[in-house]
Amino acid sequence: MITRVTGTEDILDLRLQSFFITTTKKHFEQFNFTHIQTPILEYTQLFVHSLGEQTDVVSKEMYVFAQDQEKPVCLRPEMTASTIRACFENRVERLPWKVFSYGPVFRRERPQKGRLRQFHQFNVEVIGTQSIMYDAHVLKMLDTLFSKALHLENYVIKLNFLGCADDRRAHKAALLSFLENNIATICETCQKRKDTNTLRVFDCKNAACQKLYTTAPFIIQHLCEGCTGEWQTLKDQLQVLGINFIIDNTLVRGLDYYQKTVFEITSNQLGSQSAFCGGGRYHLGKEVGATEDYSSFGVGIGFERVLMLLELIQDKLPLEMAPRLHVIIPMTPAQDTLGLLLAHELRRENLTSDIMLDKASATNMMKKANKLGASWVLLIGENEQQSNTVMLKNMMTGKSTPVKQSDLIKVLKTGN
Repeated sequence: MITRVTGTEDILDLRLQSFFITTTKKHFEQFNFTHIQTPILEYTQLFVHSLGEQTDVVSKEMYVFAQDQEKPVCLRPEMTASTIRACFENRVERLPWKVFSYGPVFRRERPQKGRLRQFHQFNVEVIGTQSIMYDAHVLKMLDTLFSKALHLENYVIKLNFLGCADDRRAHKAALLSFLENNIATICETCQKRKDTNTLRVFDCKNAACQKLYTTAPFIIQHLCEGCTGEWQTLKDQLQVLGINFIIDNTLVRGLDYYQKTVFEITSNQLGSQSAFCGGGRYHLGKEVGATEDYSSFGVGIGFERVLMLLELIQDKLPLEMAPRLHVIIPMTPAQDTLGLLLAHELRRENLTSDIMLDKASATNMMKKANKLGASWVLLIGENEQQSNTVMLKNMMTGKSTPVKQSDLIKVLKTGN
């Protein structure tokens, strides 16, 4: 038997996913964000330039295809760079450009709970805005999405501020000195990151490293006057907007393009991979061929991890109920044509119907109709065909009633 590719999944019941997509899409549109779509395939250089060559995503997690030697393509590993490319390639002039998209994303990494090789994301971007107030605005949008629209509880918004490029250089020098002084204590991975992507040492899951880094120099200790003011403004605005958050000085995010605000939203109900939403402020543009960089704010929401949280409370969610099913059972092939005509009539009246054309005993066909979740069964035998009637059975009560074909739609719609 051929099985599905490791790190992918089959979804056979889409009700919860449909609720999540519909609710989230409506929520973003209420905040005047426009729904867009970008390709799954992109040129590899888009992510090399935007994410950074030394990031884990670029160095070991992308699915790359050698379309030709000069311009290889890949399955997109994230969606922000694609959105930035779409903005400049299509010469969008209306800034800030407030957009969202959703769809599959691909990472070539070891599959684990909540992390697949083909996973799905909602992506939200505000491209071309300098105001730190937009950071607070988007965080409020997310907080109301999760708490009010999706009814999630037990999550935490973690916040940090990475400052500007000058702040990061000053912090990096202090952090490098700290790491050099503790080189014998840090793990092998952190020793490599020290020289290639220094801030990523804070992502280390090694217990000894985590303990050590509580005493490391933090970026907020190196903020310039302007960034210090923005950081304070952001915290003040979040408090005014009633958003609960905690400051995590070790939160840096894994991609090179982040500056200033970074955040993650986590839940202790997800285990070790606890983050289901994250993002922050970034500067991109020149990396994808634009004439200048634009300050922007972006968000990624992990489908699969949010669905894991929604599964825990699905009994409390206003999930769309399946429409009542009407199953038509012609008793012999002689009634098949009449059955098909009746099925067409029901669907024309917006009544969901199915028909059984593979013959079995009446008992077996009724059992099958019950497994399908039928509300009504319409039995048509020789007597019904000759008398222009249908034997209508209510599957909830078990009551069977002969109904004239001319009255069938009225009876099904009114229940009388």
